[in-house]
Amino acid sequence: MTKENKKNIQLTWPYKRKNYVLFGVGVFVIIMGYLIMYLGEVDSFQSLVISPLLLLFGYLVLIPIALLKK
Repeated sequence: MTKENKKNIQLTWPYKRKNYVLFGVGVFVIIMGYLIMYLGEVDSFQSLVISPLLLLFGYLVLIPIALLKK
């Protein structure tokens, strides 16, 4: 690479504050899902329905949106 090419390259970080906030919310939702699963009875509604929905929402919606959104 020549000196001119090195000067023209600018590296910018693609993630902004809203990405980090959304990622933090996703991690919080995932932790809450695991806590609800842990605290509920084995055959309870919260362990079988609410907790898996929170985990799916955190892993499949919030985290990918935080990583892909500009």
